[in-house]
Amino acid sequence: MEEASSEDQLDPARELAHAIRLRSARMVARHGFGYLGQALSSAETFGVLAAHWWRPGRDDLVISPGHYIICAYAIGVELGLMDEAALETYGEDGSTLEAIGTESSPVVDLTCGSLGQGLSGAVGFALAARLDGEPRRTYAFISDGELQEGQTWEAATFAGHHHLDGLTVLLDANNSQVDGPIDTITTIEPIADRWRSFGWDAFDVDGHDVGALHGAIDQAVASERPAVVIARTSTLRGIDALPVDADGHFIKLPPEVADAAITELEGR
Repeated sequence: MEEASSEDQLDPARELAHAIRLRSARMVARHGFGYLGQALSSAETFGVLAAHWWRPGRDDLVISPGHYIICAYAIGVELGLMDEAALETYGEDGSTLEAIGTESSPVVDLTCGSLGQGLSGAVGFALAARLDGEPRRTYAFISDGELQEGQTWEAATFAGHHHLDGLTVLLDANNSQVDGPIDTITTIEPIADRWRSFGWDAFDVDGHDVGALHGAIDQAVASERPAVVIARTSTLRGIDALPVDADGHFIKLPPEVADAAITELEGR
């Protein structure tokens, strides 16, 4: 378990979050559109996890919503798990770096194109680790849109019943999905109370506050039950050059906006 006693110890997580935004902006800029909003909302979550907890090769990492795979590509380069040159093939025909993750996506242990499936896979990893007596943790990244899927709650029920304390869920609550803001489509609140009712510990924090995320993940990992960290985020966070009315789910990035965004990020 990682202890952070000073702001300096959180700097690696902040640096990773910035790298995720910059590398993701460059990947999306080549096409002029793509899943940049997901990287902007979850950059701190992935940054804190990769800097302080996730041990590649020794822990299992699941990214349930496949369009968030862009964050794994960025993290993979930063941690030396894949070649930087590979990012230039992001979203290209025939590339292993597809815009929506598949079974061949690098860096992660499981990713799912269809929403709602990843938690079930993560539960399987966590149960297998327990049965094998291995000190392996499972980290599952899911989105708030997936809380509309019945399979998510079936998996949560199973994990709570079996007290799968080796499972930590990171939930990106950015209130965004392809149809529009989630709260205009269906009601998923109160998120934390719903997870607790299934036998989980739940921690609800500002998902762009690295210190708050660190503290929440620390408590989640130490929990004797499965635990979820609910990160409240925005799909436009971190790039002032983006229009305020940009569609956060699938951001259009014309050349002038892309250049301004990348220049802004490179200047920090």
